[in-house]
Amino acid sequence: MGNAVLRLPRSRNANEQRQVLLAAIRQLERADIYLASVSHMELDDVEAERALNQLRADLAGLRRYIAERRTEIKQ
Repeated sequence: MGNAVLRLPRSRNANEQRQVLLAAIRQLERADIYLASVSHMELDDVEAERALNQLRADLAGLRRYIAERRTEIKQ
């Protein structure tokens, strides 16, 4: 998979592109775990909590979008 990530998008075949998108999904899932841990720190700041919730919602939306794109790639 490392080679697929390092290749330019135009030179990736369908399998490599799916691997790259899967790696992106995994990274977004990790990012959400970090954001969840920050949100459980009870920052006692309404604006910070609102921003964290927005970031988590944006991450979830991006993850869903990438997952849909990954399923659309033909083998």
